[in-house]
Amino acid sequence: MARAGGITNAVNVGIAVQADWENREFISQISLNVRRLFDFLVQFESTTKNKLAKLNEKLDTLERRLELLEVQVSNATANPALFTPN
Repeated sequence: MARAGGITNAVNVGIAVQADWENREFISQISLNVRRLFDFLVQFESTTKNKLAKLNEKLDTLERRLELLEVQVSNATANPALFTPN
């Protein structure tokens, strides 16, 4: 009978070890996927910041051009004689 109990304990230990390895492998996969997600988000943030900075520069340029055009239209409206042939 003692032998049967020893076999049962060995089987239980084997099952526990197998379950532990499976859990460790699962945790390892989760950790790897979290790391990949983190790396992607860092790269995405960097790329997005760069693109937004370029877009902001373009918008600033357009705003300056628009202000210049508004001044020119205002001057033309105030002085229509500048645009009529003599």
